[in-house]
Amino acid sequence: MSEFDIVKNLANVCSRINAVCLKNGFDYKPRLVAVSKTKPKELIISAYESGQRHFGENYIQELTSKSHDPEILEKCKDIKWHFIGSIQRNKVNKLIDVPGLYLVETVDSEKLASALNSAWEKLKKPEPLKVFVQINTSGEEEKSGCPPDSSCDLVGYVINKCPSLKFAGLMTIGLLGYDMSNGPNPDFLLLRKCRDEVCSKFEMNTKDVELSMGMSGDFEHAIFLYIQIELGSTNVRVGTTIFGAREPKKKSESESN
Repeated sequence: MSEFDIVKNLANVCSRINAVCLKNGFDYKPRLVAVSKTKPKELIISAYESGQRHFGENYIQELTSKSHDPEILEKCKDIKWHFIGSIQRNKVNKLIDVPGLYLVETVDSEKLASALNSAWEKLKKPEPLKVFVQINTSGEEEKSGCPPDSSCDLVGYVINKCPSLKFAGLMTIGLLGYDMSNGPNPDFLLLRKCRDEVCSKFEMNTKDVELSMGMSGDFEHAIFLYIQIELGSTNVRVGTTIFGAREPKKKSESESN
C-alpha cells in the first residue's frame, strides 16, 4: 500500500466518523487510534503528516523499534502511542521506555498493574501513566482480559494500589464478526454495564471513564451506540481500513514480544 493510499484511507475513516457524529447531532469526536502493527514507518509518517496523532501497536518489540526510530522521532514529535496487545511482565520495562507512550489499553491483572506502576514510578515522571482495564466480554479463552465480574476489583486495585497509574477507562476486543443486524453488540453492552458498575462503586462520572471498543469492521456501530444511548466507544482502534490487510506475524516473532 502506498503513502498516497494511506492519506486517502485515513481521510475516508475520519469522514465516516464525522458523518456518524453529524447525522446524530453529536458534537464530540471519538479518538481515532490508527493501528499500525506490522506496517513500515513510512506509512506511519505519512498518516502523521496528514494529521493523525494516536497510533496503536500490539507487539512491544515492534513498538520499541518504531518509537525509537530516528526518522519517527524527528518527523513525528507529537506522536501518541497506545499499546493494545498482551503484555508479559518481563517486557514492562521496555514498554514504559517508549518515547511518546500515551496509554496502555490492556491491563488485565493486578500483577501487571503492579509491575507497570513500579516501573513507571522509577522513571519519576511528572504525570501518571494512563491505563485502560481490559475486559474479556466474549469469554473466549484465546482473548486476554479480566472476567467482567472482576472488573470492579481490578479497577479498584489500580485506583487504590497504583498511584503511578491513572485509570482512564475500559477496553474490550469482543467477538469478531458480530452481525449488527441483530441489534447492539452484546460485548459492547457488557462493557457499558461494567463501566456503570465501576462508576457506581467508585462514585465516578461515566463521562470520565472511556470505553475503547470498535475496530475496522464496526467502529461506526460503536460510535452510533454512544450517541444514541451513551453506550458506545470514545476510542476506536482502526487498522486494516487505514493501512490495508496485514501479513500474519510468525509465531516466533509474536512470542518474542
